[in-house]
Amino acid sequence: MTTPRKTRVAIVFGGRSSEHAISCVSAGSILRALDPDQYEVLPVGITREGRWVLSGDDPSALAIQDKRLPEITAASGNAVVLAADPTATELIVHDPADGMSTLAGVDVVFPVLHGAYGEDGTIQGMLEMAGLPYVGANVFASAAAMDKEFTKKLALAEGIPVGPYVVLRAGVSFAEEDKERLGLPVFVKPSRAGSSHGITKVTDWADLDEAIATARRIDPKVLVEGAIVGREIECGVLEGEAGGAPESSLLAEIHVDANDWYDFETKYLEGSHYTIPADLPAEVTRQVQEYARRTFTALDCAGLARVDFFVTADHQVYLNEINTMPGMTPTSMFPLMWAATGLEYPKVVDRLIRTALHRGTGLH
Repeated sequence: MTTPRKTRVAIVFGGRSSEHAISCVSAGSILRALDPDQYEVLPVGITREGRWVLSGDDPSALAIQDKRLPEITAASGNAVVLAADPTATELIVHDPADGMSTLAGVDVVFPVLHGAYGEDGTIQGMLEMAGLPYVGANVFASAAAMDKEFTKKLALAEGIPVGPYVVLRAGVSFAEEDKERLGLPVFVKPSRAGSSHGITKVTDWADLDEAIATARRIDPKVLVEGAIVGREIECGVLEGEAGGAPESSLLAEIHVDANDWYDFETKYLEGSHYTIPADLPAEVTRQVQEYARRTFTALDCAGLARVDFFVTADHQVYLNEINTMPGMTPTSMFPLMWAATGLEYPKVVDRLIRTALHRGTGLH
C-alpha cells in the first residue's frame, strides 16, 4: 500500500503593510497548529520591501518575545516566486549556488497577510491568475472589506446599521458642518488599514488636522467617524462546510479599561481583556450573529472573517468593521471565539484549508 500524499500548504506571511509583524505571529501560530502527518508546509515570507523568500518553519522564530516583534528580511531565506503557468501550481526558488530550482507543486495557499498588499485583493488576484486555491475571501470581497468606506456602503444596502461618518479623499478637508453632525469625540482612521494603525481619538477639534495627517501617512483616504458610546463586541464567521451557509461563533466583548480604546498596544503587547461569551441578552446575541453572517454574505466573503460591532446601552447594534483575514495569533479574538464555541485552533485551520480546496479558483 502507498502512503497518501500530504496536502502541500504554502503559508504566505509578512508583507509590505504596517501589519507585517502581526502577520508573522499569525503564521507562527498556524505553523504550530498544522498536523505534520497530514500537511507539508512551505513557509513563504514577504519582506517589508515585497521580496518573497522561502523562510524557516520554526514557529518560535515568529513569536513576539519581550515585546519585540518578528520580521522577515532578505536574509531569512532564498528568493521564491510563483510559476507563471497556471497549470503548474509550483513555487520556484532561486538558490544563489545552484540557480533556479522548482519545489513540489502547491495544493493550497494560506495567505495570512493583514492589511495592504495582502488582505486587500492584491495577492488574491495573483493567486487566481496562477490557478492556486487559497484560504479566505476573493478579490472583490477582500478589496471591499479592506476599504471601510465600501464596507459601510454595502452594509447599509443590506440594512445593517452603521454609525455616522465622513470620507476624506486625498486633497479633501473636513467640512465645518460635519462637526455638528458627528459631534465629539471622533475617531480618525485610514480607510484601508487594520490593527489600529494610524487611528487617533480626537476630543478637541483643534487636534483634528494632526489626526488626519497621521492617518494619511498610511492611506490618503481617511474616515472620520462619530463615536458610538457602547460595548465593543466581536463575532467570528466561518464559511459553511461544502458550500453551506456561513456559521457564526460565540461573541467576545473587548474591555479597554486602561487605554480608553482598543489600540495596537492593547491588542498585541499588553494582553487583551475580554469576555467570551459576551454577557448580552439572548436576543441581542442572536442579532449580532445574524448581522455578522449577513455582512459576510453582503460582501461575498469566503473562508473566514471577524466582524466587529458596537452595542449601545439600549441594545442598538452598529457595525464597526469586518476583517477578512483576522489576526490568528495566540491572543487574537477570532481563534479564541471559535475555541469557546467548540472548534479548537487546529480544527479551525484544517477547516479553512478544506473549504479553500473545495472552493478552488475562478467562477463556479
